[in-house]
Amino acid sequence: MAAEFNVTYITLEGHVRVEKYRYFYFMIMLFAYILIICCNATIVCLIVIHLNLHEPMYIFIAALLLNSVLLSTVIYPKLLIDFLSEKQIISYSACLFQCFLYYSLSSSEFLLLSVMAYDRYVSICKPMEYPTIMTRTTVGILLVVAWILPACQTAVPVVGNIDNRLCTLALKGIFCNNSVNHLYCVTSRALSIYGIVVLVNLVFFPMFFILFTYTKILIISFRSGEVRKKAAQTCMPHLLVLINYSCLITYDVIIVKLESDFPKVARFVMTMQIIIYNPILNPIIYGLKMKEISKHLKCLLSQVKVN
Repeated sequence: MAAEFNVTYITLEGHVRVEKYRYFYFMIMLFAYILIICCNATIVCLIVIHLNLHEPMYIFIAALLLNSVLLSTVIYPKLLIDFLSEKQIISYSACLFQCFLYYSLSSSEFLLLSVMAYDRYVSICKPMEYPTIMTRTTVGILLVVAWILPACQTAVPVVGNIDNRLCTLALKGIFCNNSVNHLYCVTSRALSIYGIVVLVNLVFFPMFFILFTYTKILIISFRSGEVRKKAAQTCMPHLLVLINYSCLITYDVIIVKLESDFPKVARFVMTMQIIIYNPILNPIIYGLKMKEISKHLKCLLSQVKVN
């Protein structure tokens, strides 16, 4: 019986009046997806092309923006197909895979923000040691860890639930996230505890580390006007991205926890905000607030106008 259930399709019931507004939803989300790819790709290409941007800080920004594109690609293509389909369904295995990619890349975002905070901490608080600490090897290791560690840790509960028996085939969402746990007849206590450990490792520890490093930067910056200016120029964009992303992740947790008490329309609107705001705002924040990136971006736009 379990095998029968596990090959059955899951219905995504989070859509609101999709039969009436399917083309409106499709055009809005297609425009958002194209905008996400173009904005993020523009900043990443500027960082790759210009040699003066081949510094750890800008490499980490490029990695963060690339991660945003990957995360959007996990959600948008399937969502666009669903808007044009008569039935919004997904196979159980594909649902688990989407859930794995979503949380793996979401966790990578936090780790990348932690790495960026560490980079700013070393640059501002230990400027003389910066070249010896933030070497190419160190940068490469930090990037690999930021992507591999979340993938390894989030894979465990996904693999553990592959053969779990399903008691319902309706998911109250528009894509697969932790709401998948509400499908099971019985949830594993061990996997639930492990999920809390992963949440602490990949979200709370990075957030505490970011707060600690920026507190240290703030303390140092008050002692020197020059340091204060550098901190304001390079740290403010990171803090804006962190605040924005933390708020959106909080939305995601609220939506999952208040599964039965949350109005369907409110859940739909909040979910749309989660998947739209962050990947669009990130390149805008870095493009406007990071002085060197902004300078190259203005040159690019001026060339486009001339042509």
